[in-house]
Amino acid sequence: MPLSTHDVIIAGGGPTGLMLAGELALAGVDVAIVERRVNQEVEGSRASGLHPRAIELLDQRGIADRFVSQGDKHHVVLFAGVVLDASDRPTRHNYTLALWQAKIERGLADWISELAVPVYRGCEVTGSEQDDTGVTVRLDDTRMLESKFLVGCDGGRSLVRKTANIDFPGWDPAISYLIFEADMADEPALGMRHGEKGVYALGRLEDGKRVRGVVTEQELERGEPDSAALRAALVAAYGSDFGVHNVTWLSRFTDAARQAAAYRKGRILLAGDAAHVHSPVGGQGLNIGLQDAVNLGWKLAQVVRDISPDSLLDTYHAERHPVGAALLKNTLALTALNRGDARTSALREMMVGVMQMDALRRWYAAMMSSLDIRYDLGEGHGLLGRRMPDLDLVTGDGPTRVFAFLHDARPLLLNFGEPGSLDIVGRADRIKLIDAKLVGKCELPVIGVVEAPTAVLIRPDGHVVWVGEGSAKGLNEALGTWFGNATEA
Repeated sequence: MPLSTHDVIIAGGGPTGLMLAGELALAGVDVAIVERRVNQEVEGSRASGLHPRAIELLDQRGIADRFVSQGDKHHVVLFAGVVLDASDRPTRHNYTLALWQAKIERGLADWISELAVPVYRGCEVTGSEQDDTGVTVRLDDTRMLESKFLVGCDGGRSLVRKTANIDFPGWDPAISYLIFEADMADEPALGMRHGEKGVYALGRLEDGKRVRGVVTEQELERGEPDSAALRAALVAAYGSDFGVHNVTWLSRFTDAARQAAAYRKGRILLAGDAAHVHSPVGGQGLNIGLQDAVNLGWKLAQVVRDISPDSLLDTYHAERHPVGAALLKNTLALTALNRGDARTSALREMMVGVMQMDALRRWYAAMMSSLDIRYDLGEGHGLLGRRMPDLDLVTGDGPTRVFAFLHDARPLLLNFGEPGSLDIVGRADRIKLIDAKLVGKCELPVIGVVEAPTAVLIRPDGHVVWVGEGSAKGLNEALGTWFGNATEA
């Protein structure tokens, strides 16, 4: 059977896979997605929002308005059931956008369709073999694909991860939960509560009638749940099952926390839930997956296009694995605080008071928003390794802002000093050089206002890899490290 060939194959067309496909397509890479669903429909309501950094990533690509226009803005973060003000986060998007995963996926699917990314639907990856030149990917419909790289974005039970023999260590589950959508004959007890084993909550869906709920089970359970298990869990939590019926979606999840030992094995990489699974408390999973995709996309594109050496891909694990590890510990802590026994309740009451202290509130809001992430690029200016804020600028063409120059996912060198004082000879085909004046202050979460730089070199994912402080010292080295050698004229 003839093989279909692409530069990159992505297993899984959820939010992470869709975002990665868009990033690669913008960079001119021939990318295709393999997705088991025959359409982009999402079962149940699932993930329910985008945090500020994820919205910034969409804004960097010029598509944030597609999502913001459909959701509701909430300028707060939740901590152990208490609402904390987060409206002072220094970002244009200082809110959580309440938007169901179905709409997030649809928006991303429309975007990659505009970028002409092919999707092999109704099939799954069943295996792969890699060698020094590429990867052969087997599908369950007997077709085979060839690519230079395979990326597993195929969820927590990732077959790509398993067949690549990448270990998935972590914490075994201690608690299981049921999440559902159904009708209830009796008036339900709406709102969130803390039970002996953990949190449980009931709320209305968008139609104002049907109910979406999460209930902690009394014992750790495995496998696919049924309506009897749901009724038992409701009775244990509330003393009534509220006449639950017409259950249109029912799923079980646990507080297991696991992370891939390596995000890369040769020509196979992992992103999103394939790389890390955890309790959904805090609602960060989908958002971290989008960040994985944007961190990986431009690096993979440069390697595929022979701009950068293969070793650039090692920075993907080096940068994103610590972020995933911190996420797992955060969700373990928040899950523990949700228990309702007397000792945990006392601890939660104390911690709620502590987290309302201004400095800690701002720290927590930045962490939950992923605005605090700093990649370890050594000592230097406060911006180094951090995401570049979307600052107001003035160029020869008039007022604009930083993110306007990142829509095509190309590296960006912003010169705030003397126009023409910096050059990118030999790299002008792949890096933008913009002379601009900085308007206002450069403020970072938690750190506060930092000294305005004279120039910044920004990666396509929005992170700063070089800061000019009155000279061009170190610029050529940074250009070579991150964006390849200069070409001869």
